[in-house]
Amino acid sequence: MQKLTGKEVGQALEGEVAGEVDTLKAGGLEPCLAVILVGENPESQTYVRGKMKKAEQLGIRSLDKHLPAATSQQELERTVAELNADPAVHGILCQLPLPEHLDEPRITTLIDPSKDVDCFHPHNFGLLAQGKPRFLPCTPAGILAMLTHYEIPVTGRSVVVLGRSNIVGRPLSLLLSAKGRDATVTVCHSRTANLAQVACGADILIAAIGRPEWVGPEFVKEGAVVIDVGVNRVEDPSRERGYRLCGDVDFERVAPRASAISPVPGGVGPLTILMLMRNTVQAARLLSEA
Repeated sequence: MQKLTGKEVGQALEGEVAGEVDTLKAGGLEPCLAVILVGENPESQTYVRGKMKKAEQLGIRSLDKHLPAATSQQELERTVAELNADPAVHGILCQLPLPEHLDEPRITTLIDPSKDVDCFHPHNFGLLAQGKPRFLPCTPAGILAMLTHYEIPVTGRSVVVLGRSNIVGRPLSLLLSAKGRDATVTVCHSRTANLAQVACGADILIAAIGRPEWVGPEFVKEGAVVIDVGVNRVEDPSRERGYRLCGDVDFERVAPRASAISPVPGGVGPLTILMLMRNTVQAARLLSEA
């Protein structure tokens, strides 16, 4: 069984992104990523710190827009508008989830598509569906990078994606089934009949459902590749922090059946952040050419 780690994949990619940043800076252009965080959600704060740290490591300027939880819809929209209009800002992301009183879909659509480095804007999603993406969604792009690095073929293979979100499941199915990759993709969800039986037919099983350790060995064909996208916080009194992180896959029970499997933490997560940085560099380049 081969363990698919994000650290190994990321080492080569980080060098590429840092080199592109240096090239842009040599030409007088400093890529800049603006991160909007509303409120004090501890998980969101952790994610944002990780993104800011990676940006700094790669030489990308980061702009921290931390707003109070009581921020109004108008105030948040004004912040987005200011960042859209700032020529020194090339990438904008609004960390989700937002507090309940704020309209997430509206904020997503207000971010300038040319600065939408999360690839959530309907315009960018449409380009992706047409096979002409401006940016690749970060987590799906990280999964593709992992498959490429470990030389796991997808052409002609059966891929089952557990989860149909617009962040992972749907865009990943588009990318894997596109010409040039040519996988046969099945997207499953909570209403899928005989879910374990369907999943067990996959050469490559990708879990993105947000249920801790829910995918057991009965979902996995002998010798399948398993990629775990889930990041779940589970209470664990034995840990100093009182919790542990785990994926959607029961790693210990599934690993013996898999030919390759990604762990959580340390699997796809680090690649998601790296792909965000790559999109920011791409946004800076495209905006400079416009």
